[in-house]
Amino acid sequence: MIALIQRVTEASVTVDGAVTGSIGQGLLVLLGIEKGDDQVKANKLRDKVLGYRVFEDDNGKMNLNVQQVGGEVLVVSQFTLAADTNSGMRASFSKGAAPKDAEYWYEYFVKACKEKDIKTETGIFAADMKVALLNDGPVTFWLQV
Repeated sequence: MIALIQRVTEASVTVDGAVTGSIGQGLLVLLGIEKGDDQVKANKLRDKVLGYRVFEDDNGKMNLNVQQVGGEVLVVSQFTLAADTNSGMRASFSKGAAPKDAEYWYEYFVKACKEKDIKTETGIFAADMKVALLNDGPVTFWLQV
């Protein structure tokens, strides 16, 4: 399971002209699900995403996590994160989970975030989404479990 997290001042996702999720200060989480992902990996990645210190403290050091700053989370499914790009000029998605499994673990991850009492918004799984964000920093990290 992979999360590409971006510290944002705002972010939103639109499907067919309608906003399905939007946040203010917080994290945009692009989530990729791979074959073999499970509850243990999902919970571990959730804890890592929510606990990762990407926000500045009073001394300008990245010592605070999204919960400590009262931030929000926007989770967007992103199957291309599971791509194998090691050979050729076209990505292979053989490491990605089957769509039914990926949707299950995406929904599980979102629910697991909400259970930590953090405002969590979403896109729509497998939809053609338009994601808008104002990356703060820019600060972007790749997290994988």
